Amino acid sequence: MSDMPLLGKNILVTGAARRIGRSLARACAQAGANIVVHFHDSEKDAAEVRAEIAEMGRRAMLVKADLENSTEVEGIVKQGSELGPLHGLVNNAAIFQSLTPKETTLEAWERHLAINLTAPFLLSKAFAEQVPKDGSGRIVNIVDWRALRPGPDHFPYTITKAALASMTHSLAAALAPQISVNALALGAILPPSDNGVKPEILKTVPAGRWGELLEVEETLIFLLSGPAYITGEIIHVDGGRHLI
Repeated sequence: MSDMPLLGKNILVTGAARRIGRSLARACAQAGANIVVHFHDSEKDAAEVRAEIAEMGRRAMLVKADLENSTEVEGIVKQGSELGPLHGLVNNAAIFQSLTPKETTLEAWERHLAINLTAPFLLSKAFAEQVPKDGSGRIVNIVDWRALRPGPDHFPYTITKAALASMTHSLAAALAPQISVNALALGAILPPSDNGVKPEILKTVPAGRWGELLEVEETLIFLLSGPAYITGEIIHVDGGRHLI
């Protein structure tokens, strides 16, 4: 495989200003891609990402949008397409709240649905519509090991990620053969921003360690640039956590 398998391609990454999204955006740029950096409140961080990508010799466009607002969501792809036709869409942005079913309010439920599920649906639909008839595209959804092994914790997050995993399969069938749709189910990669890390977490990870961002990045690049014959797959980058 080339050192720059995405050279000249345009990739949209949601939630690209911080944490894993930032890492994924930079990895795509290092692989040669121009990046549409979506953000909501983290404008300063997004500007830093744009500067980092520019230093690599790639183009970067900032697109601000609230993923709870369907009108703003529908405008993300249109704005991003100013770079040219988008080759890839990475549905990374999500909210992750530690809520049991009893603690989940209607407001929290609807917010998780809007950001974690409805936004990826609208973005995927808009992305598919802009792919040239004689072209091709790749969609990668970021889900979670919990999506296939749901438990009582992080209830609305888990339900929406499980639905996103199901949508990955449905879209793969619906958008083939022009567009491949896959997902990455992540495990313990970065501690949650709410500091809700349990010391015993690694006891449930067969690999016995936290994952490295590089491992997620390499898998993403593979799905964005590797065999188009791979579609409808959910690759677990979780050290085997979904097996326990």
